[in-house]
Amino acid sequence: MRWVATVPPGAAPRPRPARSQPYTGPPRYPVIPRWGFPNLVWRSPTAVPGTASGGPQPMQRLVLIARNVSAVLWILAALALIAACAEVWRYVLLVQSRNSALSSDVVAMSDVLVLIASMLTFVMAAFGFAGTVWWLFVARTAAAEESGAAPARPSWQVFVGTIAPGPNLVLAGPILAELEHAVLRKPVAERPRPSRLVLTWWGAWVGNGLLLLLMVLWRTRDGVQAQADGVLLNAVVDLSAVLLTVLTALVVGRFTRLLAPIGALSPRQRPRVLSVSGAPEPVRQERPVTATR
Repeated sequence: MRWVATVPPGAAPRPRPARSQPYTGPPRYPVIPRWGFPNLVWRSPTAVPGTASGGPQPMQRLVLIARNVSAVLWILAALALIAACAEVWRYVLLVQSRNSALSSDVVAMSDVLVLIASMLTFVMAAFGFAGTVWWLFVARTAAAEESGAAPARPSWQVFVGTIAPGPNLVLAGPILAELEHAVLRKPVAERPRPSRLVLTWWGAWVGNGLLLLLMVLWRTRDGVQAQADGVLLNAVVDLSAVLLTVLTALVVGRFTRLLAPIGALSPRQRPRVLSVSGAPEPVRQERPVTATR
């Protein structure tokens, strides 16, 4: 047998609780510590101070523009849907006014809703169209840089094919199909074959343009029935704008995800420093011999 002596409970003195010391400021070191994070500024893309760094790359610009354009397009779709509902409400009031008098407050509320929704939709449509065209040019540059081949057509043709009324109804589809061909990294000599999403977008684009032209021509007609039909036509135009805007947002998101790296569009993605090359050596002081480790 082996006897083991232990201190009985309560015989050892209790440790005194440590007194809280007053705050004397952040820790100070005589020299720069050798531990810790690298001397970098956390940003996206990560740039090392003291090294040559150019402007944002087309792929990085594409991701940033796509986020903003997608947000504007979804807001535009919501406003266009509200404008369509306002036009339908006005048409219902016109039908009810054939047999009974309407309340002035209800009519005024309907007019205000139609006016505000139409103005906001028009302003947001201008921002959405300008942002989408900007995204298109940046996406062409990023796709050409990724594939190593020049774009299918010069920039001036793309500008005319998207801005000029009339030619943009015909050329917008082929331009988008060529971009999709480059985004999918298909051979340059192969003929572009648009996907179902691009064909659907092209049909919605042409349909919306024709409905806008019909609405402008319809406004030149006189008569009460023509005005009532014009209200219903405005609702149809707004609904076509909703469809076109949603399809545009889907196209922008799909092409950007195909071009950008995986996870680049995710807001939860955190930047990481994988390696540092070409950074200047930090200025370090000699460690005193008497310093304890």
